[in-house]
Amino acid sequence: MPTLESIVQSDPEILGGTPVFAGTRVPIKNLLDYLAAGDSLEKFLDHFPTVTREQAVAALEIAKDLLTSRARPAR
Repeated sequence: MPTLESIVQSDPEILGGTPVFAGTRVPIKNLLDYLAAGDSLEKFLDHFPTVTREQAVAALEIAKDLLTSRARPAR
């Protein structure tokens, strides 16, 4: 699986340090906003052609891993 650093870039010179897909100026938040609005991954990729499917899927996998690794079992 790709690393966080190979998928997400945060540079003060690019959108003021907003986390973007590496090698693009597309904020990671845009992907999450599209999905939260009920749009498909395909629609996001059509609107942001500089982001690859592999990058988008990897970002979602990383988000899933971060969220589930911090979950605590019910008591």
